[in-house]
Amino acid sequence: MSAKYNVVVAGCGGMSNIWIDYAKERPDTEIVALVDIKEEFAIAKRESKGLSCPVFTDLAQAIEQTGANLVFDVTIPASHYQISSTALRMGCHVFGEKPLAESMAECNEIVRISEQTGRAHVVMQNRRYDPRIRSLRELIASGTIGKPGFAGADFFIGAHFGGFRDAMASPLLLDMAIHTFDQARLILNADPVTVYCQEYNPPGSWYAGNAAAVCIFEMSDGSIFNYRGSWCAEGSPTSWEAQWRITGEKGTAIWDGHGAPYAEVVAASDQSGKFIKESIRVDGSAEGSQQLRYGHPGCLDEMFASLEEGRLAETDSRDNRYSMAMVLASLESASTGRKVSIAQFMELG
Repeated sequence: MSAKYNVVVAGCGGMSNIWIDYAKERPDTEIVALVDIKEEFAIAKRESKGLSCPVFTDLAQAIEQTGANLVFDVTIPASHYQISSTALRMGCHVFGEKPLAESMAECNEIVRISEQTGRAHVVMQNRRYDPRIRSLRELIASGTIGKPGFAGADFFIGAHFGGFRDAMASPLLLDMAIHTFDQARLILNADPVTVYCQEYNPPGSWYAGNAAAVCIFEMSDGSIFNYRGSWCAEGSPTSWEAQWRITGEKGTAIWDGHGAPYAEVVAASDQSGKFIKESIRVDGSAEGSQQLRYGHPGCLDEMFASLEEGRLAETDSRDNRYSMAMVLASLESASTGRKVSIAQFMELG
């Protein structure tokens, strides 16, 4: 095979389309196999994408027969540990859809196997790759509002998926909140310390499990991150990127998840004695200062660049564990009714 990266795509559902399309763009990458537990899905995907590779129902067999060195894990969350551990042990790097895995023990074991085998394991956190959120991060990192004390994110969307999400016990926290939690870590450049969470299923919900949650995180920079979300909120939806408010010593940064972020900071003029001080507006750029592609392609660009440069990717599983710990600690807090320390989830053993 002439390609540098010989890829097995595991999981041939709708999400695989963007992964396959991306791989087809790269001259150094060839898709050498498609894998799905339902062979007819893999066959249909091969035909729809104009591929000529073999199809399999078993990942290990696909890797062994094709000599693959990279696996795209686009399977459902419950399969991520099995796919990742098998691929890593067979000498493949793994680029996978979120979440890293369904339990912290599995997340930590994936990291351990990755370190043991010397193979990369990287998680798709596509919502980091948005020029607007990078612009918001720059507003915070540059000190525009001073040291942050609070970050709030509202996520309210009525999402009628059908399928496995409708039957999950905690569809919002386990399948979607990881994006917003990971965004908070990016924006604040901080990691979680503790969490208190209450999840619930609102009236009118079409989900079997809890489709809404409120979380309060203490972060390593001393700030508080407050998440309020629902996947069964009809009418007046927020952006999928959530609506953000970050308050600091000198002002507030706002991003509605649609346009460019901005900040309002206290004006430099003497305002002693004023009940509410006047502020000036500082606009962030809709493009940001970093050149990157939006969403999945941007994250995949970074994944491949990390292999080329021999470094950890921004969303390497070692780092992504912190975002996943936010999810799983929130679930524990909700089930116990207590504030939970996140450090316990991070121990590799």
